[in-house]
This record gives sequence, C-alpha cells and structure tokens, in this order.
Amino acid sequence: MSASLIRRGLELLSDDIKDSSREKKKKKQTPSSATVMDLISTKRQGVTKQVKRLQGRLGPGKSKATVKDKRIRSAVEDFRKNQPKSQLSANLKYFLESTVKAEALDTTKILRHSRGRQSRNRPNEPVKKSREPQSLFTEEEFVQFQREYFGRTVEEKK
Repeated sequence: MSASLIRRGLELLSDDIKDSSREKKKKKQTPSSATVMDLISTKRQGVTKQVKRLQGRLGPGKSKATVKDKRIRSAVEDFRKNQPKSQLSANLKYFLESTVKAEALDTTKILRHSRGRQSRNRPNEPVKKSREPQSLFTEEEFVQFQREYFGRTVEEKK
C-alpha cells in the first residue's frame, strides 16, 4: 500500500474516530441549577439547601468516604503508637562502649559554664573548718613546768 492510500483511508475514518473519542470523554457533570429546580419541591423553605444537596450528588465533589476504605484499628495499637519509646538500652550501650574519659579540667569548665547566675543554681561553698589553736607544748611539759615553777601542780591544790 502506498502512503497516499493510507492517508485517504485515515481521512475517511477520522470522522468516526473523532465522534467515538468525544463520547468517551463526556463525564457526568453536576446538574445545573435550572435542571435541579425541576427536582425540588414547591415549598419555599430549604430550597437552597436542596439545590446544593442535589448538585453535590454527582461530579468530582462527590464524597468518597466509604466503609470499604476504612481500616479498623484497635485501641491497643493506638496506645502503643502514642507511647514514647524508651531509649535507655541504646543509651546504656553507647555509654558502656565508649572508653574515652573526659579530663578533670574539661569537666570543671563544663560544670562552671552550666551553672546559672542565680543562687539556687550555685552549690554551697564548703565551710572552712576553724582550726583549734594548737599549743607548741604538750600536756606533759605543762605539768613539768608547774612542778618546777610552783613546786606542785595546780590541780593538787584543790
């Protein structure tokens, strides 16, 4: 067959092909308000609601919520989903595997930086212990001095 015969055949059949494609493309559209008015009762109240309800039945605005699409969930599954997962085991594993220890200087810097300026965030400073006055002489030397100076100990006098 030559190209001219094929073109001629397509021209003859093009009208039929175009008509069938137009019929397939036609979709159900929402009815216009004029056609809907014929379906509505003659009562005065609720006319606009009825129009909206009837127009909404067809077309892309149609509700697609069906029972078929719903997935039944149990309350236990919902509860487990909403519970925070414990990271304790992962954290313990991480810290037990790490063998690097921070230096004392670094830890003190971190602690000093993390302290706030308020008094409740500052630790109590260690109380300085007052030293008891220590004598240069022992108790035995005092007793010996008393014997030499007084001739007897002061405690014996009592």
